Amino acid sequence: MLLESFAWGFIAASSLIIGAVLALWIRISVRTIGLIMAFGSGVLISAVAFDLVAEAIATVPPGSAIWVAVGLLAGCFTFFIGDTAITRIGGGDRKSADGVEKPNSALGIVLGTVLDGIPESIVIGLTIVTGGAVGIAYLVAVFISNLPEAIASTTGLVASGWQPRRTLGLWVTVALVSAAASVVGAAVFDTAPPEPLAFVLAFAGGAVLTMLADTMMPEAYEHAGEVTGVVVTLGFGLALGLHVIQ
Repeated sequence: MLLESFAWGFIAASSLIIGAVLALWIRISVRTIGLIMAFGSGVLISAVAFDLVAEAIATVPPGSAIWVAVGLLAGCFTFFIGDTAITRIGGGDRKSADGVEKPNSALGIVLGTVLDGIPESIVIGLTIVTGGAVGIAYLVAVFISNLPEAIASTTGLVASGWQPRRTLGLWVTVALVSAAASVVGAAVFDTAPPEPLAFVLAFAGGAVLTMLADTMMPEAYEHAGEVTGVVVTLGFGLALGLHVIQ
């Protein structure tokens, strides 16, 4: 189970590496990145609704549903506080379609990506524990949402003087850390009672929702324009279809 969790966690995070390679070799327009962000936002909304919050509610008896509410709020405020701190050290534009060009922003980019990726990766291991298999819709959601972040951040890193090899090595490291987080999710929660499981699922849901509202969706609309809503809905529909057929 632990090896499976690592493999799936790395697959989900591998889009960071793919996004970096694309940014290094192909000039991608900010509108295209905005469209990717919009589609990924829709997929993530579906994943939050059906793979995280709904699963959290189903995990505990009705009298213990307070764990879900507390988890949502805890995830929301944890992301908000962490994101605010990371913004102050230069990582606030890590999902910017324009890229980040400040020379001192590299640490912020790394920390911001880890802040986004660790909870998502832990949940991948957790879904294997609770459901016996990885949630495909959630895996797709994480994979897609990583692409614009890696593309935009890589563009900024190269513009601020990072060498391509060093930049690619950064994303490989982050992907490996994310894969390790999936192992932690599977190992720690393998024998955990239902209440902590529900809390962690809801925690991830609250963090992802806050991230979507604060970063991905505003950035998507800024660069993709009025078609953003249509693309978000298409992403949501695809993820819902994957959830239904899996």
